[in-house]
Formats: sequence, C-alpha cells, structure tokens
Amino acid sequence: MKLSWANRITITRILLIVPFVIFMLKINSPGLTDSMRNLIRYAAILIFFVMAASDGLDGFLARRNGQVTKLGSFLDPTADKLLMTCACLLLSSDRGGVDGFLLPPTVAVLIVGKDVLLLVGFVIVYFITGKVRIVPVFVGKVATTLQLSMVAGILIAPEVSSVFPGWIWSLRFLWWSAAATAVLAMLIYIRNGSRFIEEYDQTVNGKVA
Repeated sequence: MKLSWANRITITRILLIVPFVIFMLKINSPGLTDSMRNLIRYAAILIFFVMAASDGLDGFLARRNGQVTKLGSFLDPTADKLLMTCACLLLSSDRGGVDGFLLPPTVAVLIVGKDVLLLVGFVIVYFITGKVRIVPVFVGKVATTLQLSMVAGILIAPEVSSVFPGWIWSLRFLWWSAAATAVLAMLIYIRNGSRFIEEYDQTVNGKVA
C-alpha cells in the first residue's frame, strides 16, 4: 500500500524528533561559547518550527485529498505526544533547558503524565473491545496548540525577553494554561473511553442474551 503524502509528512515529523533532541541536549554543553550554544538552539528552533508547521499540513492534506486513514489517525497524535514528551522533559532539565526559562517540573509531569495515562487507556480499550478507537476532542486540540506555543515561546525566550522584559510572565501563563488544558483533555478522554467500553459491554451482553 502506497503511503499518502499526509502520512509521509507525519512520519518525517516523527523522524525529526531525533535531531531536535540531539541539538537540545547540546545547548548547555560545557566548553561551548555562547555563540555556539545560540547557534545550536537556533537549529533546534528551526527543526521545531518545521515539525509544528507539518502538524497542521498533514491533516489539511489528508482532508483535502480524502486520504484520512487509520494509520494517519494513529500516527498524527503519536507524533504530537512523542514531540511534547521529549520537549517537556528536556526543557525542564538543566541539560536541555533554556537558561533562565526552565519549564517547571510540575507542568512537565502533568503534560507527560496525561499522555502516559492516555496510552494506558488506549491499551485497556483495545484489550477489552478489540477495537482501535482514536477520536480527537476539541479540548485536546487546544491543549496541543498551547503546548506547541509553550515550547516555541521558551525556545525563543532569550531573544524576545530582551525586547519584552515581561515575557517570562507570558510564558508562565502559557505553560500553566497548557498544563490545565492537558488535564481537562485527559478527563474528557477518560470519560469517553469509559462510555465506549460501557456501550460495548451492553452490545455484547445484548447479543448474548
């Protein structure tokens, strides 16, 4: 089966996570000059913005060309979760964080924990019903948008804060908003998953009866 362009873009986005992580792990390496660290961070920023742009592009192409597939429905959120998990863990650490703009560990835990719980929920639903069910919700899309904006805001913070000293306060509002919507999305997904399992049980029991 030939891959659609939408799925190719999504797979490319997943592959780009590797160089993004590599660059982020090197931005605070000892022995580097400030200019070298900034250059490495700029490379990470470029890769991140390419991935962020592709996040909307693959969905647009899939809808426009009528190529919405089960593979794409699985790969797209997987790419988002892998990217945000890596970004949150790095930006909240001394090794991969941006000096002066470290992401609070609590925010990282809430965002990453939400994705871990959703993965567990996905597995539970599959083992109980035997079906793969991925239904995006609006709050989940808002959470993803806020998380992407949060990461971008932290990555460009040194430059923006030199022009706008209050940028740190904007970042704090952004990252706590991202964490709050992540938790809300998780609760909605748990509710929807529970309802789906209940409906499945009722259908199965009805057939047996």
